[in-house]
Amino acid sequence: MAVPEGEERLVALAILVPIATAVAYLVSEVVKSFVNEERPCRAVAGAAASIVPCPPQGHWSFPSNHSTIAAALAVGIVFAWRALAWLVLPIALLTGFSRVFVGAHYPHDVVAGLALGTLTATLCVTLLAGPLTSLVVRLGAGRWKILVRA
Repeated sequence: MAVPEGEERLVALAILVPIATAVAYLVSEVVKSFVNEERPCRAVAGAAASIVPCPPQGHWSFPSNHSTIAAALAVGIVFAWRALAWLVLPIALLTGFSRVFVGAHYPHDVVAGLALGTLTATLCVTLLAGPLTSLVVRLGAGRWKILVRA
């Protein structure tokens, strides 16, 4: 059973969601290794105690990995299933806010993470959707039917 024409792209976009998220995480880790910004729970003298334990020394603050992953995942989902934007975008923003709220990150760490995740997911989809759609067609899109929305 073949997937109707045009749905091969939806299958490719669904496959790209976790790929873009993983790429965004890796990019975030590379940026962290160059920036080496201390977390507020260690760097701000006299600050209120964090809600969560302060991550160990060497787990840098900028950019927020949680925010990067949340944004990349949300943007990838929006590319694949636009109707879920109302749900996934606020969750990504709340994830970022929570990182500041618990004392693990500065606000600029979160903003940078959200921007990095958004940019990385957008680039992955822009650059890889066409080639991956072609691969899905060649492999027989009917095998991927479970990934296509009803």
